[in-house]
Amino acid sequence: MSALARYFKAAGKLVYGYDKTASAITAQLEELGIEIHFEDVVDAVPVKSEDKENVLIVYTPAIPKTHKGFEYVKNQGFTIKKRAAVLGLLTKDKFCLAVAGTHGKTTTSAILGHLLAETKIPVTAFLGGIATNYNSNLIQKGEEVIVVEADEYDRSFLQLYPNIACITSMDADHLDIYGDVSVMEEGFREFAKHVQKDGTLFIKNGLELKGITVGIEDDSEYSGKNIMIKDGTFHFDLQHPKGILTDIKSRLPGRHNVFNAVTALAMAIKFGVSPEALKPALENFRGVNRRFTYRVNRKDLVLIDDYAHHPTEIDAVHESVRELYPDDEILVVFQPHLFSRTSDFMEDFAISLSQFDEVLLLDIYPAREEPIEEVNADVLLEKITLSRKRKISKKTLENEIKNAPARIKVMLGAGDIGEEIIKITKALTI
Repeated sequence: MSALARYFKAAGKLVYGYDKTASAITAQLEELGIEIHFEDVVDAVPVKSEDKENVLIVYTPAIPKTHKGFEYVKNQGFTIKKRAAVLGLLTKDKFCLAVAGTHGKTTTSAILGHLLAETKIPVTAFLGGIATNYNSNLIQKGEEVIVVEADEYDRSFLQLYPNIACITSMDADHLDIYGDVSVMEEGFREFAKHVQKDGTLFIKNGLELKGITVGIEDDSEYSGKNIMIKDGTFHFDLQHPKGILTDIKSRLPGRHNVFNAVTALAMAIKFGVSPEALKPALENFRGVNRRFTYRVNRKDLVLIDDYAHHPTEIDAVHESVRELYPDDEILVVFQPHLFSRTSDFMEDFAISLSQFDEVLLLDIYPAREEPIEEVNADVLLEKITLSRKRKISKKTLENEIKNAPARIKVMLGAGDIGEEIIKITKALTI
């Protein structure tokens, strides 16, 4: 949503917004001159019914149905569109590259947007996270080409009709919307049909879809080969239909990010960018905020921050940390996101978290949901097999992290733990 706010502000529109709580992102928007309110009262809505001919209301399903401001604009007859529908309209007459998948969307689309921007393609990229190179979730270098995340939540990606698309994964998620993994997979198959007739779909090797395969150390049509780490940087070769691109460098940790990079490279090459031109562009990509972000990186303390909120994502973070710090104990702090997701993957969360050496568990961040009976952090804690585990509160979080003996500390979650990390980083670096 904030990327759209930036886009419309840059286009000269008056932009207003609502959020549940203030954050670093809302502060950045306010610095741009975007007025934001945080109270759910009708008086805070900055437009009145007589303005409706000149106003577009954009919303996401994160807004509760009982929201007073939203109810007001609906009842007053304003033009109202979902965020996904607006992205569909913005991409309708442009060359669109869309990144879909239950994991890796934000990093892959950020890499892709950066690759195109660095190689002088007139691109606008709408991202789901803050790209470090731009300190923004909007990349604007022109509007002939649009890069967008194709979000499967609430079937939002069915608003898009991309020229080039990818599907990075189809692990079970958002079962509160789909009900069953087979229904979710059908949603992805429907998205695949939305690719233009003369377009291209890339798929992770092994998915039961038709498309050009992407992978690492395998027989994919685009495959990362000879992967190694030198001085903390991943080096790999890209085997592609027209040859091999050797000694590509990526600063992003973890083999899953090599896959994300390979996917973005494949899409950029298919678009028409010279493979050789992509090497320096990828090398200077510095990542996405809250995707394996080093908040503290000293000899005595390493604090890593990641948005991981699904068992598969936690596994990827764990693999990356173990690869980088094989001889260290690792503490993980995790805030579960959504009662429904915690319920759907309770056993898997317990298995994933039990791979670490110590677990500190926060209460479930509800976001848009009401509590579900017998689904809580205590139940999850009981299922974690480690002896060194405990539930904590946000009030004690700072002291718990300061006093934990592990040198390597990882904080994970998609809720307001992101704001807590900012406070803790300041406390640890004073």
